[in-house]
Amino acid sequence: MTLRTVLWPLALTFATAMPLASADDASIDVPSKVFLQRLQSLCGLAFEGHVAVDTPAEPTNPFAGKTLLMHVRECPEDGVRIPFHVGDDRSRTWVLTRAGSGLRLKHDHRHADGTPDATTLYGGDTTDAGTAERQQFPVDAESITLFRAEGREVSTSNTWAMEIRPGEQFVYELSRPGGRLFRVVFDLRQPVDAPPAPWGAEL
Repeated sequence: MTLRTVLWPLALTFATAMPLASADDASIDVPSKVFLQRLQSLCGLAFEGHVAVDTPAEPTNPFAGKTLLMHVRECPEDGVRIPFHVGDDRSRTWVLTRAGSGLRLKHDHRHADGTPDATTLYGGDTTDAGTAERQQFPVDAESITLFRAEGREVSTSNTWAMEIRPGEQFVYELSRPGGRLFRVVFDLRQPVDAPPAPWGAEL
């Protein structure tokens, strides 16, 4: 029996039993707290995913034919770090933290030697309560400045989103005006073996 086999039933029970806000609880940050708790309940587990939507398709698709894994690797009290592995590429980590009454999403991109990529730590904060199942992160001013400096003007209107349905699926989404939509869906029904550490994790 592996540690994954032991952890997964406990995590699933915790996540599905997570209570939502009571009728008399009007706190705007309750949905984001529940959302974060649901992710933290998966700590230590990894799941395989697939690209469900890629519209319009990128001319060169770095995800084609690659195994896609998310690993809920670190879960401090105020957030979670989720490496997103694309085949042997371990450069990406989603960093979700509390920010005011909501949540902040940043993308930590590293080279194989652990040094930061020129385009890293971009993302945004939630601007509304969202729900316990879905949170959206419009691009922030700092990221817009970074994208423009790196010649990525198209990314200055990005909105990222994450969705979680305990025991079913987790979704990472990127959208922007003009019809761009990219969604990766991960199967939470069955965890897989945890991948190696993301690049830079030892630093």
